[in-house]
Amino acid sequence: MPGPPTRPGLREALAAFRYRNYTLFWVGALLSNSGSWIQNVTVPYVVFHLTGSAFWVGFAGFVQFLPVVVVGPIGGSIADRFHRRSVLLVTQSAQAAAAAVLAAVWAAGVRQVWVIVGLVALNGLIGGINIPSWQAFVSELVPREALLNAVTLNSTQFNAARAFGPALGGLVLGTAGPGWAFLANAASFLAVIGALLAIDVPRPGRERVGGAGVRREFARTLRYVRGCPGILACLVIVSALGALGSPVFQLLVVFADDVFGVGGVAYGLLAASLGVGSVLAAPLVAGPGSGIARSVLVTAAVVVYGTAITAFALAPVYLLGLLALLVAGGGYLALASTLNTTIQVQVDEDMRGKVLALYIMLLTASLPVGALVQGSLAHLVGPRLTVAAAGIAFLLICGWLRAGTGWVARMDDEAAASPQAGRDS
Repeated sequence: MPGPPTRPGLREALAAFRYRNYTLFWVGALLSNSGSWIQNVTVPYVVFHLTGSAFWVGFAGFVQFLPVVVVGPIGGSIADRFHRRSVLLVTQSAQAAAAAVLAAVWAAGVRQVWVIVGLVALNGLIGGINIPSWQAFVSELVPREALLNAVTLNSTQFNAARAFGPALGGLVLGTAGPGWAFLANAASFLAVIGALLAIDVPRPGRERVGGAGVRREFARTLRYVRGCPGILACLVIVSALGALGSPVFQLLVVFADDVFGVGGVAYGLLAASLGVGSVLAAPLVAGPGSGIARSVLVTAAVVVYGTAITAFALAPVYLLGLLALLVAGGGYLALASTLNTTIQVQVDEDMRGKVLALYIMLLTASLPVGALVQGSLAHLVGPRLTVAAAGIAFLLICGWLRAGTGWVARMDDEAAASPQAGRDS
């Protein structure tokens, strides 16, 4: 008589690395994303020191993510119509060029905040085309049985970069200045471009349609997700995460300067601590965590993350704030990877890019709004009260979603509830 099924252990946490294409992509992405996080800590630092305004820091975050929302439907349609590897080669090369221009502008002595913010917005526009193909490409690199592990490791890679990049960015800022930080980001794109060139995946045939088709596909996507309660839960939670839980990253420079009174290197460590916490939690999430019901894991992650960012806002000293962000990083990894995994498992293949684009659009629409609102409030009432209130609101909204709807429980389904939802034109 067979015994009970065994729960996944720590040994299974690295299962996706058995596949060459995935390993190449993961390593290239780690190096490239580390460079992106160097720039992500440099831009708020530069903007704050050029203007002295928390509002401008929030506005820079607003324009960084708003273009992703605008081009999201186009990016999703491109991801489902074209060879995703080819799309990524184009977008990654374009982002490398944009980063190189930013480095050149700074080296030329340009210090106008509007120039910096404009180039950041351009990078966001290219990113809006890139992200849906990036997320959907993971499903082409591993078989379905390894997809959950691959998605979690992909989130771990992103958060490892979030750990290493800001720490290196703080070091570069404190020693060499912003120009070298921008240049490091431009150079880092060579890693992922090289990995994409080395990856060998089939070129699937995809239907190509015009601009009117993009609008119809977006409407079809909305109809589709309305029939999928588990995916709907992911969309609501990620919107709350973007608006309430994530703008703390843009405000870290304000905490470093105005609350804790520390310099560039210590600011980089604050930014890095979120990623370090994610990396420390990764073996548990990718291994034993994969044996826990997704609805349970996401609920626990919401509680950990919301409580930790509230604790950070109220921390009386720098070291306690650093510790709170480490805990928040672990909660963030569990939350982000579980939401992404739920969508990847439940969505139909022909809707994958479009649904992931909608997911990313909601995250990136809520991020700039949250950054702008929280930046404005931090300027008026202070960063501590602003972030603490946002953390509590995040917990309340997600608590209502868990208790007041049945959507979170449907995250445990292995397929979308209504496969035909949104199929009719």
